[in-house]
Amino acid sequence: MRILCLDIPAAGATPQAYAPHLTAEVLHAWDLYKSGVIRDIYFRQDRPGVAMFLECDSVEDASAAVADFPLARAGLLTFECIPLGSFADWESLFSPDYKNLA
Repeated sequence: MRILCLDIPAAGATPQAYAPHLTAEVLHAWDLYKSGVIRDIYFRQDRPGVAMFLECDSVEDASAAVADFPLARAGLLTFECIPLGSFADWESLFSPDYKNLA
């Protein structure tokens, strides 16, 4: 299952509070990437942070994986985990005229 995970910084979290955890944070992300759990990871453009696509059996598995990030364990951020599925109903968007051509 593909799951979009968006980080949520803790209120009052500062770059100075993040700094001691960043090396461990990157190493944890790399381990998840190598194992196939993280499929894609991006820097957010609207604010500092990340958006990740995870491949897990369930939202609970994804939540457990992101809860193990050092910044999350330190209480400096959490994640919103959003399950995604393939868009399988394209034809419902086609006009009746097009459906007759197919």
